[in-house]
Amino acid sequence: MNKAQLIDAMAEGAGLTKADAKKALDAFVEATSDSLKGGDRVALIGFGSFSVTERGERTGRNPQTGKEITIPAKKVVKFKAGSELSDAVK
Repeated sequence: MNKAQLIDAMAEGAGLTKADAKKALDAFVEATSDSLKGGDRVALIGFGSFSVTERGERTGRNPQTGKEITIPAKKVVKFKAGSELSDAVK
């Protein structure tokens, strides 16, 4: 499902116009991004939680040359599914 399909599904499910559903989705994405940038965790009970974790520096290998390279440390977004979402997917 891409963004346009998600907007269509949200509009139909909530009885909104597509424009209102797009505004709601954009607001959710912006609020989630801002919270994660600030180091906060975003938890939606039953659905899951988003958090930021630090991935340490590590050694990798260039697949073309086989030469070892250093992959720098960085922050990554992590999603952990909630119990209701996990049960629905089973």
